[in-house]
Amino acid sequence: MKKQIKNLVSAATLILLSQSLVIGQELFEVNSLPLSEETIAPNYQFEYIPDFTYEEVARKIKAMDTDMPFELNERIFAFINYFTVRNREYTRMVLQRQDIYFPMFEQTLAEHNMPDDVKFLSIIESGLNPRAKSRVGAMGLWQFMPATGKMYSLNINRDIDDRMDPELSTDAAAKYIKSLYRMFGDWEMALAAYNCGPGNVRKAIRRSGGKKTFWEVYNYLPRETRSYVPQFQAMMYVLRHTEDHNFVLEQPTYPIAYEKIKFNQELDLEQLANLTGICIDDLEHLNPSIQNRQIPYSNMHMAVRVPKSKSDFIAQNQDQFAEAVKLTSERSVVLRANNSSIAANKPASTGSTVPTNQNKIVYVVKSGDVLGSIAQKHGTTVTNLKAWNNLSSNTIKIGQKLDVYTKSSAFEKTIAQADNRNEIAGENPKTYTVQPGDSLWLISKKLNGVTVDQIKKLNNLNTNQIKPGQKLIIG
Repeated sequence: MKKQIKNLVSAATLILLSQSLVIGQELFEVNSLPLSEETIAPNYQFEYIPDFTYEEVARKIKAMDTDMPFELNERIFAFINYFTVRNREYTRMVLQRQDIYFPMFEQTLAEHNMPDDVKFLSIIESGLNPRAKSRVGAMGLWQFMPATGKMYSLNINRDIDDRMDPELSTDAAAKYIKSLYRMFGDWEMALAAYNCGPGNVRKAIRRSGGKKTFWEVYNYLPRETRSYVPQFQAMMYVLRHTEDHNFVLEQPTYPIAYEKIKFNQELDLEQLANLTGICIDDLEHLNPSIQNRQIPYSNMHMAVRVPKSKSDFIAQNQDQFAEAVKLTSERSVVLRANNSSIAANKPASTGSTVPTNQNKIVYVVKSGDVLGSIAQKHGTTVTNLKAWNNLSSNTIKIGQKLDVYTKSSAFEKTIAQADNRNEIAGENPKTYTVQPGDSLWLISKKLNGVTVDQIKKLNNLNTNQIKPGQKLIIG
């Protein structure tokens, strides 16, 4: 029996290699060195992997409160072993992400009168990554193919891809899985059909002589589907028993509270981030369906998610933002042509490039400035800066004066004043000492107004990794 299970574990690992579950993930081999007497005693340190038996797992599964009950078998047990021993890093990763998506999954599934446990399917599909893309073109948390996504009214084009929108794709997935359940009258068969298509499940039923349950038609299903449902059931067990398998999260990821705002116009996310002080990474995280950081005219009525801490400010000043966050004609051309080289190769011209009805600011170049950062700070482009100042290259020097034209003088003055305050503060910088459990995101929320991106720039950080006791410049 043990030898048979061991073989199944190895087979499970090989099967997983070909599926979206491990795309972009490395397999971590388990160290098989013999345990010493000290480590045999109960020890719940981070690296400790508790032992467990088939019988213990079977009892726990039988006691689970679920609308999708199942019985343990060797195939499911092999995947439980995989997720708790052989690839613990993958399980830790999805545990870190679950609080971002599970509450929304649970609400949507409840609205459709579906079992709460269907939420675990997204772990098998995408590892809870809304930008996940398979080799065959499936996208998003629920890995919709284009044709299936369009069947459920998901907008899919080069500018916007709703398959990567967490809420819209989850609603579509709930509708699709529910329709498959009505078709086959069995949750395991519905999940199998979600993976390989209802046509392949019907074929398996015919080839089995009319059998109607997953394990009865198991041998007639595609190879990937044979491992798909056991993976799902293994994850149902594992995420209910994380403490039993000593999964400890050092840095859990928390969702960003947000509100939806409709601008009803073309929109440049970078401009919105610059004008509001929102971290562009946060905007992208909240709006994964928006490609190229831009909403074109054809999708102008879609809602944009913004951090809740900024939503009132944006709503109250939306009219002021209207012009400033529009796509420039140059960037609109880039979108329509889907070719960034059009803008990049456009030569800078002089004379007629000075904008009318805009406010001129004279900016003095400081240490560390480049044209890109100056353009971003003032809500314009490098091409415009070069044209306004007759620059033939991107080279600038400290003390050089640059003409900058802005669309919203009051707002730009506020940004400039804030920037000057930061310059003064830089002489005697304020610092923050990292506490246990801190992350850059949590620190930015504590400081109220300082973004993750700003903290990283102030401290020359290339990653989000920090450690307790580390001192960070915050202003």
